[in-house]
Amino acid sequence: MLLKFDNGLRFACVEMPHMASVSVGIWVGTGGRYEPLKLNGVSHFIEHLLFKGTRKRNAKEISQAVEGVGGYLNAFTSEEHTCFYARAGVTQYETILEVLMDMFLNSKFDPVELERERGVIKEELAMYLDQPSQLVHEILNETLWPNHPLGRSITGTMKSLDAIQRSDLLEYFRQFYNTGSTLVVVAGPIKSSKALASFKKFYKKVRPGKTLAYSPITVDQTEPRVRLLTKKTEQTQLAMGIRTCSRHQDDRFSLRILNAVFGENMSSRIFQTIREEHGLAYTIYSSTSFFQDTGTITVSAGLDSGNLSKAMELVIREMQILKQTSVSRKELTQGRDYVLGQLDLHLESTENRMMWIGEQLLGYGKIIPIDLIKKQISQVTARDIRRAANTYFRPEHLSVALVSPIKKAPVFPFKLLN
Repeated sequence: MLLKFDNGLRFACVEMPHMASVSVGIWVGTGGRYEPLKLNGVSHFIEHLLFKGTRKRNAKEISQAVEGVGGYLNAFTSEEHTCFYARAGVTQYETILEVLMDMFLNSKFDPVELERERGVIKEELAMYLDQPSQLVHEILNETLWPNHPLGRSITGTMKSLDAIQRSDLLEYFRQFYNTGSTLVVVAGPIKSSKALASFKKFYKKVRPGKTLAYSPITVDQTEPRVRLLTKKTEQTQLAMGIRTCSRHQDDRFSLRILNAVFGENMSSRIFQTIREEHGLAYTIYSSTSFFQDTGTITVSAGLDSGNLSKAMELVIREMQILKQTSVSRKELTQGRDYVLGQLDLHLESTENRMMWIGEQLLGYGKIIPIDLIKKQISQVTARDIRRAANTYFRPEHLSVALVSPIKKAPVFPFKLLN
C-alpha cells in the first residue's frame, strides 16, 4: 500500500504475513550532497541529535522504550537520504512507531546534549580517519567529485563540526524535515489498514514543506586522477572509482551484471586473478553506487606496497578484456543469476524490505515492481555488458586514491583502456 496524504507526506506498508517482526522507517530526502560547504556534516549531526531527547523522553528512555520490548533502534545518513528506523516483534508496532515519531516531531536539540554530541561525532570522525581502509574512500570521493558536496565527508570535518551552531541545525531541520521530503515505511506481518490507522494521528503534526533541490554534478575530467596520501601503514589501501550512470539510466542493469563478473564476489575476475592466481591481496572487490545524476563502480583493495603496480596492471587488463571480448554464455548466466539471487536474499527480512521501499520512493518517486527489475536484469546480454565496459572503462572516467607508506605514486597503465 502507498498513500500520499493531502499535506504531501507519504506512507507505505508492505505486508509480509510469514514474518515475526515489523520494521518501521522514517525517511527524509536529504543527506550530504544537499549541504552547503559551511554546514558540511549537518545532516549527520541532526541524525545523532534526534536520539538525544524529546519533550517526553531523555536519551536513555528513547533507547529503553525500544530495546525494553526486545527491539532495535538505529539510523543512517547517506549522500541523498537519512533514515531513522526500528524493528521489533509485530505486537510492538505501535510502540516503535510512537518512539520514532516522538524523535522526529519533538526532539529538543538541547544545548547541553548538542555540545556533548559534537564531541562524540568528532571522535567518530577521528576513528574513521585512523582507519586507512575508510580514509582511502574519503580521499577517493574528494578526487571523483572535487569542489562538490558528493566529494565531502558525510560526517563533516573537524572545522565544520566546530562551526555548526544550534540555529544552523534548527534551520536545516526546518527546511528538510517536512512533508515534501519525508515518508514513513512499514514492513512486516501487519495489515496495511491497521498500520495506517495507527499512523494517522501523527501525519498532521509533520511540518509542511517541499522537496528542495540538490547541487547537480558537472564533469570536466579529461584524464585519470591519482591522489596519494603518504601515511605510515602496514599496507597500501587502494580505491579506484569509475564514473558511470545515474539510477535513472538503463545502463545500471548492465553495470550490475558487469560488476558481478568483474569484481563483486569471490568468483569474479579480479578476485580470481589478484588473490587466487597471483596472491597479491587478501581483500579485493568492486561495488556499484547510483545517485540521482551519476554513479560509480569502485574497486577496493588492501595489499603490500611492493605489489601495488602489478595489482593495478592486472585490474586494468581485466577492464581492457571486458572492453575487447564479450563474456561467455556461462559467465553471463552466472553473473545474472548472482544479481537476481542477491536481490531475493536482500528482500527476505522486514528491515531490508523497508529499506528497499524507502530507497525506491526517495530515489524514483515510485515503487518499481520487483518482477520488472528482475525482467530488465534478465534481458541484459553479453553485448550490453561489453558496450557498458566500452562506455565507462575509459581513462577520463577513472580516479584512484591511495593511502600508503610510499612517497610517490607509480605510473599506472591507463593507456590500455584507450
